Amino acid sequence: MSLRKKIATRTVNPQYVNTLMQSGANPLIAQLYAARAVFSADELSDQLNLLIPYQRLSYCEVAAERIAQSIEQQEKILIIADYDADGATACSVGMKGLGAMGAVVDFFVPNRFEHGYGLTPELADIAAEKGAKLIITVDNGISSCEGVARAKALGMDVVVTDHHVAGRYVPDCIIVNPNQQGCDFPSKNLAGVGVIFYVLMALRVLLRGRGWFSGSLKEPNLGDLLDLVAVGTVADVVPLDHNNRILVSQGLKRIRSGKTRAGIQALFQVARFDFHKAQPVDIGFKVAPRLNAAGRLDDMSVGIACLLSDNLETAQQLANELNQLNQTRQEIEQDMLQNILGEFPDTLPENQTTLTAYRDDFHQGVVGIVASRLKDKFYRPTFVFAPDDNGDLRGSGRSIEGVHLRDVVDAVAKKYPDLISKFGGHAMAAGLTMRGDGLVIFQAAFEEAVRDVVNKEILSQTFLTDGSLKTEYLTLECAQMLNSQVWGQGFPQPTFCDDFILLRQEFIGKDKQHKKAWLRKDHHEFEAVFWRCADELPDEIRVVYRPVVNEWGNRVDLQLYVEHWEEVLPF
Repeated sequence: MSLRKKIATRTVNPQYVNTLMQSGANPLIAQLYAARAVFSADELSDQLNLLIPYQRLSYCEVAAERIAQSIEQQEKILIIADYDADGATACSVGMKGLGAMGAVVDFFVPNRFEHGYGLTPELADIAAEKGAKLIITVDNGISSCEGVARAKALGMDVVVTDHHVAGRYVPDCIIVNPNQQGCDFPSKNLAGVGVIFYVLMALRVLLRGRGWFSGSLKEPNLGDLLDLVAVGTVADVVPLDHNNRILVSQGLKRIRSGKTRAGIQALFQVARFDFHKAQPVDIGFKVAPRLNAAGRLDDMSVGIACLLSDNLETAQQLANELNQLNQTRQEIEQDMLQNILGEFPDTLPENQTTLTAYRDDFHQGVVGIVASRLKDKFYRPTFVFAPDDNGDLRGSGRSIEGVHLRDVVDAVAKKYPDLISKFGGHAMAAGLTMRGDGLVIFQAAFEEAVRDVVNKEILSQTFLTDGSLKTEYLTLECAQMLNSQVWGQGFPQPTFCDDFILLRQEFIGKDKQHKKAWLRKDHHEFEAVFWRCADELPDEIRVVYRPVVNEWGNRVDLQLYVEHWEEVLPF
């Protein structure tokens, strides 16, 4: 079955466009924002005073009260972090913020191979051994019922800060999570790092009211943490609603201005990228993979140490270590991917709606990213499994628009109660652990569950564009204007679709796997790049593209980045 692809145009409410233009928005920006369901002029602004108040986040003030008690009594606080980039940045925000408010605070990040995910009973024992009186989880904990119970039995209190969807049962402790039942926080899209940042905002106000900062302890500027909040929010690929766009935009401003911390500078440097020009996409492709590599292959404490470092030389050494781990991760990923593709056909059977892959030599730290690559290639919900040390299988899945992956796994777990021991996730990604002999059952059940919720429309890869771009906007200045906005998950970068006349084309790159072409529209000529394109381009071509700023040497030019193309056929 060849992959179905189609081009569609976003709908735009003219009333929204007019409202935004009347507030002073550029006509193109007004059109693009309106097409993304922005109808209020306030949503054009990234001012921090437009953030949703922390009072709207359920139990945020209750958590602040308990944390303030630990600070005032100088009880030891232990942060339990997740081992991905969101968890690492959330841990760093907690360490920096709490430390600046006078807390006695340390952190522990579980090793995915030794400890598993979340606050487990074993981690509660470790926390007790470290002398903790209060455990704060960041980016995890909403499913840690047994771990919280163990912590309480050992005389410790627990504050869970998380953003993952709650299951049927939640821990018996203070929980701050916009996605828990009963929380009416308007944005359900906060990343883990956003949740702990909100708790710190509530805590600072509480301590300020008690006169805590009237002595030698200076009240911290929490804005200094926004570079970390931006990195974690983008890295976790949460939807960039207005609240998250404010957090990311303000963090990016700090990064670009050089006010970012040494660790983030070092991660950009090792990626050979000028952090003064950072965009969300650069966080996603340059910083996040290097941070995540530590948690995938080794120990995320290396990544957290890099983010916490106040010394650029030390941060650079740690960033180099992370870069080497990322290179190893890439090698493992490619080996796994080639093994899988060697067993799969280039095209799938007509009626197949999912992919499931497993080999006993797969690396459990890399299954998620391999699942993502397979999902991109075949455009099907995908799970990749690897064995763990207990004889079980650990799988990570990625989905497509229209298939809520966590709900699908939930349906499988309910149909086969003894198959899956634990799972979690959200619409586009999920993870699970199941018994070692359950692969065949899961594969069939996964296929059946997805088939029940899809149709040909969902299984067709759609390039959703912003329509034709007037030639007057096909300029370097327009590309720079678009670059100045915050785009990302749930608020996608603008893409446009136009017909061009092909003037000439040539192969580029060491392996001649890419093409550069010169295209004409309305008597104007434009340079375009077609990545991973070995085909001969037709004389008349329809292109889905993004106008980008191409910097080469001392030149700065407009270039069209092509995401999809097809031949313009005569009627």
